[in-house]
Amino acid sequence: MEKKRFLEISRSSLVEIDTQLIIGKELHYLSENDLNFNELINILFAKLSNLIFKIN
Repeated sequence: MEKKRFLEISRSSLVEIDTQLIIGKELHYLSENDLNFNELINILFAKLSNLIFKIN
């Protein structure tokens, strides 16, 4: 169960990173060119979710 909890925390941290990137863009700290992470974040989120589901 420790592994599942670690993966859940990792997935939550990934969501926090995504939120911070959005805020950074809205506050003009980042440009559109700096935000090429959206696809990678979605892929990582899906992989983490899949791993969490497999542990159940």
